[in-house]
Amino acid sequence: MEETMSVLKDNPQRPKLNLLSLSVAAGICLVFWLLAVTHDPNESWGIISVLPTIFVLAVAIYSRKPFESLLAGCVAGYIMLHKTDIVTPFCDGISTVLGNETIIWIVLVCGLMGGLITLLELSGCLGSFSQWLQGKIKSRKQSLVTTFIIGLVVFIDDYLNCLAVSSAMKKLTDYYNVSREKLSFIIDSTAAPMCVIVPISTWAVFFAGLLEENGLAEAGEGMSLYISSIPYMAYGWCALLVVFLVCIGVIGDFGPMKKAEKRAKEGQPIPDDFIGQEIEVPMNAGKQVSMGMGMLNFFLPMILLIGSTVYYEIDLLRGVVLTLAVTVLLYYAQGILSFNDQVKGLFTGFEIMFYPLSTVFAGFLLKDINDSLGMTQYIINGVTPFMTHELLPAIVFVVMAFVVFGTASSWGVFIIAIPIVVPIAISVDANIPLVIGALLSASSFGSHACFFSDSTVLAAQGAGCSPMAHAFSQIPYAMIGATLALITFLVLGYTLS
Repeated sequence: MEETMSVLKDNPQRPKLNLLSLSVAAGICLVFWLLAVTHDPNESWGIISVLPTIFVLAVAIYSRKPFESLLAGCVAGYIMLHKTDIVTPFCDGISTVLGNETIIWIVLVCGLMGGLITLLELSGCLGSFSQWLQGKIKSRKQSLVTTFIIGLVVFIDDYLNCLAVSSAMKKLTDYYNVSREKLSFIIDSTAAPMCVIVPISTWAVFFAGLLEENGLAEAGEGMSLYISSIPYMAYGWCALLVVFLVCIGVIGDFGPMKKAEKRAKEGQPIPDDFIGQEIEVPMNAGKQVSMGMGMLNFFLPMILLIGSTVYYEIDLLRGVVLTLAVTVLLYYAQGILSFNDQVKGLFTGFEIMFYPLSTVFAGFLLKDINDSLGMTQYIINGVTPFMTHELLPAIVFVVMAFVVFGTASSWGVFIIAIPIVVPIAISVDANIPLVIGALLSASSFGSHACFFSDSTVLAAQGAGCSPMAHAFSQIPYAMIGATLALITFLVLGYTLS
């Protein structure tokens, strides 16, 4: 009681601030409730369907807390859909999302990847790789370019890129006082933008199957159509160009990135608002091995992870399960880590990934609400009259980029969009590979720029900064890439028949 009174005495404004916050929250809930009670169930929600997403963005900009912002948007959406009875729909929504095959896959992949990275840290093998790099890399610019190159090499999956590359490089970039925001920007920019333009990736496999399902290609021919669209995936190419120019210093630091880099150069690479966990290796963790063996014990799991993922038809879950099994046996046989320590390390990895996974989960919940409100279909239908032969690719890119940015669903939203967009493209005699390129560009932009998308959250977690710090510092550069992509689609729309 005395401690409570002391806190209140030291913070006399806290009760007033809490009361004000509760009053504002109650007022916002009342607004969404009034929208619900005045809505005709026989009519679509129309433009009102975008309000929960706009609310999420507003709360996120104000609070800089992605998970809490998403929950606020979900509550607003459930009030619109169910008025005052939101507990049952909320629980049903949680059950639905947790039963979704995609979210289960994401949880397992990210958790197991976190476990693998923890083992690499605890064994000292990741440290051996970082020390070797420090002996080869002689400048700050070289550390940035090296991160960019490694990001290009790890193109199999954006999750693999975000988690593995960041863990391998952050000690080196810390050594050269590179901000974690810039590290996460480089990693995120070589994740989805790179995966989308490489036919041997999880993105290519998913979208090739989607093209076949929608009748755009015969069975087994979806990948050929996808490959023919790669030259037109303008945002992927532009994003890679922008991040390369940033790495070599042609494009300088500005906006929040400039502030982050100033802080890092003063000796603080990690932002103040990072609330995640960093792996701290005890001094006595693992048996000490030579630099050569440490490098071998690092590269062997990494090569196996990429090779097994390809072998299992670009399935990262199977790849990481096999890699973990081999890594545990490898480290145990050498006496580097006991079996008990490795099991503890795996659970530590899952724990570290819990917060970013919760944000991804809340994003899926918001997507389901947006689907129930009909947001995606409303936006597409609203711009359909403006879709001419020449403007279609540019409009598709802008509209779908906005939808993916607002929903963080870089894959799922296209299950709804493709059956709507493709018939329009055929009816106006548009270039189909160009339209597919615009769709995939929108997908990669949304994944890259949205503050609560899976790749953004994982890139931030892997690099060791908050999702909002990463998103705010990255968005100006992402908009440069988006502007270049839009200009490209306008030019190609008028020049390609």
